[in-house]
Amino acid sequence: MKTLVCAVVTVACILATSSAPLYSADFLGDALKKGLPQLPGSGGAPSGQAAGTGLDDSTIASGLKDALAVGTKNAVNLVSKLNGYFGNDAIKILLPDKIQKAAELAGKVGYQKEVDAFMLSMNRAAETAAPKASAYFAEAIKGMGIDDARKILSGGNTAATEYFKSKTSAKLYEEFKPSVAESMNQVGVTRSYNAMMSKVPTVPFAKPESVDLNHHVTTKALDGLFYMVGQEEQKIRTNPTAQTTDLLKKVFGK
Repeated sequence: MKTLVCAVVTVACILATSSAPLYSADFLGDALKKGLPQLPGSGGAPSGQAAGTGLDDSTIASGLKDALAVGTKNAVNLVSKLNGYFGNDAIKILLPDKIQKAAELAGKVGYQKEVDAFMLSMNRAAETAAPKASAYFAEAIKGMGIDDARKILSGGNTAATEYFKSKTSAKLYEEFKPSVAESMNQVGVTRSYNAMMSKVPTVPFAKPESVDLNHHVTTKALDGLFYMVGQEEQKIRTNPTAQTTDLLKKVFGK
């Protein structure tokens, strides 16, 4: 008790004798961290407290799962729209590196239409396949444990997405690839590719390499999805209006 009284008096003296008009909560927080005991029953966490402060690991893990569930749903909805990939420069699927030079040369000699049609078809395939990713995402989220929950929560604005990506990318790739292949057949990616490449032999010095289109489109489609999930996670962490469930407000609310 004596220590507590001394601590309070010390803080009061510092505040009273300071030349500054007021000391911020940050100053008081720093002082308390250096050994001054916090007053009992003061109520409430300091301004600027970390998200999830005072919550148990189970609640935090549930909050992270909720954030990923909302984030993946929003991301899938965004990329599934017409031009969801093609109209977004951040995730637009470009030509495979192996045929980039051949495509550029083909475009310069009058076959840009075929090049553009092929690029558009890849993005349309990703947009068509994207809704099927929802089930794969949901299954992966269910399997997340509470390990590293607090580390993820206190990490960067896309920490949950990056953790989720590192743990699920390989499985999601294998699950999602058949859907992309099906969509590529529907929108005629192979047909557009062949139409473009049929012009290449007429282009001097263009020697296109073989390319796995299924792999390319699947990889880029998932990269785009994870990017958008990260954007949604950032909103949930920083924007109260994006905290659309009670659990999100509880875990991420300030």
